[in-house]
Amino acid sequence: MDTTPGTTPQHDDTAARRNAAAGRRRPTRRARAAALTGAVAAAAALGAGTFGAISANAAAPEAPAPAAAAKAEAAPKGLTRTTHLTVDAAARAAQAALDAAEKDRQRVTVAVVDRNGNTIVTLRGDGAGPQSYESAERKAYTAVSWNAPTSELAGRLQSTPHLKDIPGTLFLAGGTPVTADGAPIAAIGVAGAPSGTLDEQYAKAGAAALDR
Repeated sequence: MDTTPGTTPQHDDTAARRNAAAGRRRPTRRARAAALTGAVAAAAALGAGTFGAISANAAAPEAPAPAAAAKAEAAPKGLTRTTHLTVDAAARAAQAALDAAEKDRQRVTVAVVDRNGNTIVTLRGDGAGPQSYESAERKAYTAVSWNAPTSELAGRLQSTPHLKDIPGTLFLAGGTPVTADGAPIAAIGVAGAPSGTLDEQYAKAGAAALDR
């Protein structure tokens, strides 16, 4: 060791250099740790911000333009939309017809068919004859096929007698169509009363219930 006055011992000089180097390295490690932490926090904040933006947009979608809404309601090309009687409405009409008949103490069967002649609802009153079931359906089928009460259609048999040969039809009074904008969408047939006039009266009572 050099102990000459006015000089710095080599041992102390070496230690100082080591301490200085270590001091320079320590801030570098701290800086890296801080940078890494900051990057993670920034990424988390960015992720949270993106999620929030998506959620906000999803919660408040823009209302479609009127033209787009109208286009969505239009039928696809090559197809057409039709109006149908719901099961609830058909049941209500059938019950109204049956109630009208029971009020007169008549034992009838009521049938409601759709535009294609398929039966939607059939109600057979207490004591109605077994033949009334099929007759009510056929009257309804006939009424919806020609969009006219079967009492009117029966008169056409004089000029076109072969109409009665069409399967599923019955040209006797007791059937009445249900229309929407003038087009048939369903029909009600009643059978079992002593006359077709009464049957048709009850069928019309059922149709009238749909307007209430």
